[in-house]
Amino acid sequence: MPDQSTVNTRTLAKKEELAKRIKKPLAEVAEMCSEIWPDQQGINQILRHEIGAIPDCSLLYAWNIDGKVISCMILPDSVDDSWLGKDLNERPFLSKHLPYMGIMLSSVYRSDYDGRECITALQAVNRDNQLLGFVAADFSVTDLLRDTSLNENIPQWNQYRGDPAVRGTLFMQERFTSQLDEHIDEVLARFETLIAEHGVFHAKIHFSSGRCSIWLMDDPYSYRILTIEEILDPDLSLAYPWRPYTSRAVIGADEVKACFEQFKRLRFGDETIYLRSSSINIINGMVGLTFSCDGSHYMPVKDFLEKDQAFWFGDSFNEQPQEAETRTDS
Repeated sequence: MPDQSTVNTRTLAKKEELAKRIKKPLAEVAEMCSEIWPDQQGINQILRHEIGAIPDCSLLYAWNIDGKVISCMILPDSVDDSWLGKDLNERPFLSKHLPYMGIMLSSVYRSDYDGRECITALQAVNRDNQLLGFVAADFSVTDLLRDTSLNENIPQWNQYRGDPAVRGTLFMQERFTSQLDEHIDEVLARFETLIAEHGVFHAKIHFSSGRCSIWLMDDPYSYRILTIEEILDPDLSLAYPWRPYTSRAVIGADEVKACFEQFKRLRFGDETIYLRSSSINIINGMVGLTFSCDGSHYMPVKDFLEKDQAFWFGDSFNEQPQEAETRTDS
């Protein structure tokens, strides 16, 4: 199963940072509101006066323990009374346990009020140890992320199970020799050249269908699809500008070659369990593998090259390089 620790760590860190910044001012607002609760006019005045003290707050309002809005919707530069009395019981944050003391942050959801992605901070309002309601502060995800940058991606080995229907009929199928299989050495050599000398940083090879997808440093936001006929065209290199091997690559050209050799072994290693498609990205140093059982692996190149045939096909596997070579030339 995929390791979500990195994504979870990043999202939790952003929410913890937000909670730290707003905890004190939001608690002070709730304390002021508790003294006059449920006086609507008084609550409106407090919220209007204090919204600027809550960093990045785009909307501030109050609601009672029945889930009904009892204040105007207070924005940084305006006041809207159209939601007075509105029932919020269907809001996403009410599907979780509410904070009877202190603050709680919702997950990201799309606001019914303004249509934007937001996070709601709920601050309990108490008087004499009795829960009166909540002050809610909305924070637009756009505002929270405006000055942030993308976190570094840390390559990890992840394995995904495929379609159960495919796995269930695995031993009823046998690898079909495609046109790409018949020219696999030529195809892989062509891709080595595209990566080493023409700015291709990501390539995906579909062995059975004979199509390939490439991403180039000169145009990283789009991909190009190559047919087997285009790949085998000796003039293919003329279609792309010459570019030196990028300094952003975390793997060397020799490791690219070694990966392609391993792709070939996994394609021909077994007639039932075989590589259906593979990809390589020299910027993050990852390979992707999808097998005939529809299971997939995404792993760092270093880990991939450390694994022998027995790892993929079992300890009883006996390599037959001569037979595989014969098949490629058939």
